[in-house]
Amino acid sequence: MDLSRTLTGLGAVVLTAALLTNPAAAAPGDSPSTRDFGNGPERNEVAAVAPASAATLLRATGEAETRWTPKTRGYPRQNTLPVYPENPDDRSIKLGLIPYHAIAPKLNALQAASNRVSAEVIGKSAGGRDLYLVTVTAPESGAEAARQDRWRELIEDDPRAAKRDRSLAKGYKTPIWINANIHGNEWEGTDGSLRVIERLATATDAATRDFLKRSRVYVTVTNNPDGRIAGTRANGNGFDINRDHATSSQPESRAVRDVVIGTQPFVMLDEHGYTGTTLIEPATPPHGQNYEYDLYIKHALPNALGMEAAIQQLGYPETTRADIPFRDYAPGDWDDWPPIFTPMYAMYQGAIGHTVEIPLQVNNAAYNTLPVEELRRRSALNTDVAAATIEATLTYSDTNRATLLADQIEQFRRGWAGEPSPTIPDGFVPGFGPEDRYSTEFPRAYVIPAGTPAAARLVNHLVDHDVRVTRARHTFSLNGKRYPAGTYLVDMHQPKRGLANVMLEAGRDISDLVPQMYDISGWSHRLLWGAAVDISRTAAPRVATSPVRRAPLTGSVDAPRGKDLALSLRDGNDVRAVNELLALGIKLRRTGAATVVVPAEARPEAAAVADRYGVRFTASHGAKGDVFDQPVIAGAISADELFALTEMGFAVRTVSTATLNAGADLDGVDTLLVSSGLSYATLNATGRATVDAFLAAGGGVVTRGATGAAFNAATGLLPATAVAGRGDANGVVTVTNEGPVVGAGSLPNSFIYSPLWFTGSGFTVEQRYGPDPLVAGHWLPTEAGANGPAQAAGQAAVISGTTAGNGRAVLFGTEPLFRAHPKGLYAQYARALFWTAG
Repeated sequence: MDLSRTLTGLGAVVLTAALLTNPAAAAPGDSPSTRDFGNGPERNEVAAVAPASAATLLRATGEAETRWTPKTRGYPRQNTLPVYPENPDDRSIKLGLIPYHAIAPKLNALQAASNRVSAEVIGKSAGGRDLYLVTVTAPESGAEAARQDRWRELIEDDPRAAKRDRSLAKGYKTPIWINANIHGNEWEGTDGSLRVIERLATATDAATRDFLKRSRVYVTVTNNPDGRIAGTRANGNGFDINRDHATSSQPESRAVRDVVIGTQPFVMLDEHGYTGTTLIEPATPPHGQNYEYDLYIKHALPNALGMEAAIQQLGYPETTRADIPFRDYAPGDWDDWPPIFTPMYAMYQGAIGHTVEIPLQVNNAAYNTLPVEELRRRSALNTDVAAATIEATLTYSDTNRATLLADQIEQFRRGWAGEPSPTIPDGFVPGFGPEDRYSTEFPRAYVIPAGTPAAARLVNHLVDHDVRVTRARHTFSLNGKRYPAGTYLVDMHQPKRGLANVMLEAGRDISDLVPQMYDISGWSHRLLWGAAVDISRTAAPRVATSPVRRAPLTGSVDAPRGKDLALSLRDGNDVRAVNELLALGIKLRRTGAATVVVPAEARPEAAAVADRYGVRFTASHGAKGDVFDQPVIAGAISADELFALTEMGFAVRTVSTATLNAGADLDGVDTLLVSSGLSYATLNATGRATVDAFLAAGGGVVTRGATGAAFNAATGLLPATAVAGRGDANGVVTVTNEGPVVGAGSLPNSFIYSPLWFTGSGFTVEQRYGPDPLVAGHWLPTEAGANGPAQAAGQAAVISGTTAGNGRAVLFGTEPLFRAHPKGLYAQYARALFWTAG
């Protein structure tokens, strides 16, 4: 085992992460590229290629992450925030906005000046920067704060009792949450929220004083400090945080997840930009079928109208009106279907969620081409708009506090009671019609058998999101099936059943309901995370249970001493365990693509990784297999792929067209990954010679998507022709697994975004699309009636084969690592990587 190769790869990851936070250090012209399915409107932009940060590498090795939880003590809860050196490269400065390094001093000053302001650090960004939460409220004694906490818990835990509690109705403080700057180069939400914080902190009028006696205003001042400084939409890992709330792969999304759970807001705003005309949700159909949408829209529409009135009162020509998608847009133009966006996620936690898009563009091309005076004029106007929408929401929340409280109680009551969501009549609010009516039938329970890393991962994810999971204390039967003690149960009679269901249900094919979708329209933790999950539609399990706080990883070594051990690569944790054993210098063997053999003398090390990652070693029977080493990987890949590979323990040397043209080599590389940022057609003589030499020497290749397919066509890796589905097609599909590499033990479902399939001969079909492939999502044929799911049915989704240089290649038409979400698909990609490395 050559450890220097691993260290080199890790060094490359950390070095490129440093370039993201200091763009001036990047090589000229070496700009990161987007995923090859392109960019659409603002919410549909995809994070640029960027490698994992050093902070992520620490997390991937199992380092614990500190979670924020509300502390039961009085207000103010003031903390002296650490102050960081001035950074003249902060992209906020050019716009006349507050740079990140000035936020902590400003909050410290406000805390010193006002007993209404409390500031704390609730986590770290991907780049290691502090994430701030500011709470503005009238002072409270410890006993008063404890009473507020008890009331908040009562609303969720016993909504019937909360509804009857007159003291709660009179004394519960209205919680309002403002999230700012989740996209780093959409800056002004931070500045607008700081303006509102300062006004609330220093105002001497009776109305403000009384408002703060009745309310708590929570502000996450910048949800993305990495991007704020660098002027990038994405965080330091290259992720769009506003696509991550169902997956929680990023520290920034986990931090605000904990804030929304801990504060349980009635209303929340997510301040964004820029759409030309201020945009204020509620959204168009399709509406998430797991929402209690009547309780949402009755507040969301009038609050949006109030925000529109507030920006109109600013008197700018650019703020004479707002776009309210529910009122103004066609179905599918700006929907609230997926739970990946902050406001949509918050709706499942009991909030009335709004995305607000401030109007005037100051990022991207505008940042680099407009005069500074014009940029600052725009930023000042945008700051006014952000502040106005926040102020209007505070007014709405205070004015309607009794109804908002009653409706949050009602949402949780319906969950506990297991009642169906009511049918919403036409005209319930102005403009509500049949196109807005979405609903689902909640099952009675989900059952998750224990004993695999995937099961523990899924259960812990649910618990972290405040979904209630219990564990059976005895064996039991349900729907004719026997389950052992220790089985996990998700009883759907619980307050946040909508969130539980949106994560665990299969989803829905909505292709025929709207002409297009704004972002992904299919996802499923049950189908894509690798855990076995059974559905009980009507019967409740009859067994004593205990609440789950944390699901343990239950790995084992099930083989007699002195026997070689076998590990099947079925899960990302299996891959992580293999990479750790390889890093220790243990000589492992592969018997086929899916099974790794560990020598008997390495049993102690195997037992350690079994405990750490919950993997199961069995006795090895049969052939010893071929010795293999940790592969040396070069990758022209997207940020999410790099992140997932790092989590599995791979080290990746990042490359691109620009770096290869500049002389980067592929010396010692076993496998080249191609999915983003590498075009063979635009390689110069130097870059092309490097790639040609690598392929001629038998180097392995794994490709994904249109970029990978173009690379295959240009280099003639495999004699396959790629056929593209419609570019916006996405969702959960069925697949049949046939081949020995990717097809070996993979799930019967996969994920697509801009799907491909392959025709031709002279290769092995690893996976095919199912006979009616789309389970959930949106996939229409083109106008000519081609490239839809009917045409993809039965076609090759993933193929493998031998190249002209006697190397190995695997071509993916699916998305096994998409946004770090389909965790049950990770191992199939890893098997392809190990196989191509030889």
